[in-house]
Amino acid sequence: MEASFEVTLQMVITVVAGISAQVLAAYFRVPSIVLLLFVGIFLGSDGIGLLHPQLLGTGLEVIVALATAIILFEGGLNLDLRELGRVSLSLQLLVTLGTLVTLIGGSMAAHWLGEFPWNIAFLYASIVVVTGPTVVGPLLKQINVDRQVATLLEGEGVLIDPVGAILAFVVLDTIVNGDGDPINAIVGLVMRLGVGAAIGAVGGYVMSLIFKRANFLSFELKNLVVLAVLWGLFTLAQMIRTESGVMTTVVAGAVFANSSVPEERLLRSFKGQLTILSVSVLFILLAADLSIASVFALGWGSLFTVLVLMFVVRPINILLCTGNSDLNWRQKLFLSWVAPRGIVSASVASLFAILLTKHGINGGDAIKALVFLTIIMTVVCQGLTAGWVARCLQITSQDAKGAVIVGCNPLSLLIARFFQERGENVVLIDTEPEFLAQAEAQNIRVIASSALDAEVLEEAGLASMGTFLAMTNNGEVNFVLAQRAAEEFNPPRVLAVFPRDPQANNSANNKVHQAFVSDLAIKTWNEYLSNGRVKLGTTTLNKAEFATQKERIQEKIRTGVLVPLLVERAARLQITPANQEWEVGDRIIYLLHDPRPNLLKRLSGASQSTPLVLEKLPELEELPLTKLAQLSASDAPAS
Repeated sequence: MEASFEVTLQMVITVVAGISAQVLAAYFRVPSIVLLLFVGIFLGSDGIGLLHPQLLGTGLEVIVALATAIILFEGGLNLDLRELGRVSLSLQLLVTLGTLVTLIGGSMAAHWLGEFPWNIAFLYASIVVVTGPTVVGPLLKQINVDRQVATLLEGEGVLIDPVGAILAFVVLDTIVNGDGDPINAIVGLVMRLGVGAAIGAVGGYVMSLIFKRANFLSFELKNLVVLAVLWGLFTLAQMIRTESGVMTTVVAGAVFANSSVPEERLLRSFKGQLTILSVSVLFILLAADLSIASVFALGWGSLFTVLVLMFVVRPINILLCTGNSDLNWRQKLFLSWVAPRGIVSASVASLFAILLTKHGINGGDAIKALVFLTIIMTVVCQGLTAGWVARCLQITSQDAKGAVIVGCNPLSLLIARFFQERGENVVLIDTEPEFLAQAEAQNIRVIASSALDAEVLEEAGLASMGTFLAMTNNGEVNFVLAQRAAEEFNPPRVLAVFPRDPQANNSANNKVHQAFVSDLAIKTWNEYLSNGRVKLGTTTLNKAEFATQKERIQEKIRTGVLVPLLVERAARLQITPANQEWEVGDRIIYLLHDPRPNLLKRLSGASQSTPLVLEKLPELEELPLTKLAQLSASDAPAS
């Protein structure tokens, strides 16, 4: 009874400590793995001695295996094949050539700097070729990095985990059995990957069928059935070919996620919670089992080994794998900086330390210490600075430029022209040939198709654009298009012209914002533009007259004679939402209705083809006489 209670106490302390670390990480907005590592070390034998993972015996290996299966399956669920298609070549190179570069570079550094024998150096390098999706995913959500970069990092983290884990076991098998034939090693690697992928593909399809057709099951029971099938597939793959189970879980998750399963979000939510629990438990246990003395015993050579891995091997890796991609130098620099190692490296290193000791091979504890030193340095250095680096390089999603505009009409052409003049990419989507021809005449890229097709939005490049705007004549269609764009592509700014109260629709969970003003009469304003009955004005809000300027703008918006189109803030041009909060220094570009008869305008030289000129208009720049009188009275000296 005492022994069982001791194990129970160990697990309870682990779970409480892990979830507490997750809560603190969320509160302080730091990567959770940082706190999990330090809390685990603090509770372990080198800290206050509360946790002793060795008491779990072989149960620790079981926990590591099953929890890793959940983590990698959840990573597979997050793989979007459409997104991966955009970076497919770079991703393929990172998983293949990148693995080879890290393996060779890491082993050379470990041998020459860390003074490890070649077999142990190769084993270390094979363990650290992986980047952790459990670290990268939360990190990217926290800093909202550019979509293309995020997809590449997430895809690399998920796909390279099984490849790296299997590679590490092939290297270990070679060391233990003394078989130095590289052909046998390559065959072993390919066999494990192939077996795992085949079982995972079939299993993922079976899971999707269960979700689609087993209507007699509740969603809660379906989630548990998927968990049972997942562990069954993992065990089956391990029985057929050892260490092929990690590939099985990733492929099963990817196949399931891309099978158009109804209510998939419920499974994602369930698996996301299990992943948080699994990561928390594993990191606390593995960190508590780490000997700090063994880390310090490594010496300066091992520290330099990790630094070379971070600042030499990784940049070379990115340079070779993304050389022919359309990524700019800032994106490549960020990719070079962010490569934190995570739970797979930690669990494999812990398991290898045990296996090497069992076979009487020296170096197991040293490898484990070096891998954990790599995890600590990459997670702390890169995890804590990634947000700052992304902002300095201006590759956060909020920094994304350009616009995809659905609806080609005089108003959208005017807005597109402003983006184009700023050197930003702009794409117009519509089926109306007349206005599309006008857009092409102005060298604006057009797509003559329906924006209801997701492939059309992909062709427009929405994944890397900063703004999506739907402004056809049908408000309901605009709202639906904007919702789909927000869900499938998640651009930083999603706006639409639709006849609804923005306060009622713009909840925290809805990214769609009403464009320009509430209930914009888009047909009317397009007619004004076509007939030349508008003026194009600009005004800058200054501190001295801020309240008065805001009042005048709001008054003209209420009377329906002014539509704010764009706002320039901190040198960034953005489409104005209906709920815009104005700030001092904002430069507003607006349309003002000019009701002069068409005949008078034509006599004065204005016509439909005359381009609008951006100017400061007296209607907003000059104060009415009543306001001047009030200001004069307030400035007069008191008698």
